[in-house]
Amino acid sequence: MAAPSGRSGRRSWAALVPAALLCLAAQAAAEPGAAPDAVPSTAEFDVRPGGVVHSFSRSLGDYGCTFTYSAQGGTNEQWQMNVGMSEDNGLFSCTIWRPQGKSYLFFTQFKAEVKGAKIEYAMAYSQAAVGAQSDIPLKQEEFEITDTTVSHREGKFRFELSKLVIVAKTPRDEL
Repeated sequence: MAAPSGRSGRRSWAALVPAALLCLAAQAAAEPGAAPDAVPSTAEFDVRPGGVVHSFSRSLGDYGCTFTYSAQGGTNEQWQMNVGMSEDNGLFSCTIWRPQGKSYLFFTQFKAEVKGAKIEYAMAYSQAAVGAQSDIPLKQEEFEITDTTVSHREGKFRFELSKLVIVAKTPRDEL
């Protein structure tokens, strides 16, 4: 399942994603002695304009997330990437966003790719929630989702991006 379809699907995923992210943050705080590659982490990076393709990656054990983009206009913007695992190691999450809410850059392309897991849910937003403002999702036709990527859709994407959320299912060894 990629982006949910219909209102009931959106509501269930809308409740699941924040809960999963809160669990990941609580797990990170509760496990100060855990191995560095197993603890959820948030890293800051600059999104740079200039029309050049840039990438930023984070890994957590066997799983990883890479954000590749090209943007124009303005100056560097500070963004963040958070990667984490659910308590049962069944879900890997990757969230990429501008903490100030709205990006003023014009994205000519973007792609977020997960390694080691299959995307179950993904959503892209033109504005990230900050203060009293809410997340504003892109229209479904502006981006596409495969088993391992979320990317702009050529000719449909309207150049606005402020947040990407990905929840991916990790492979399980069956007995």
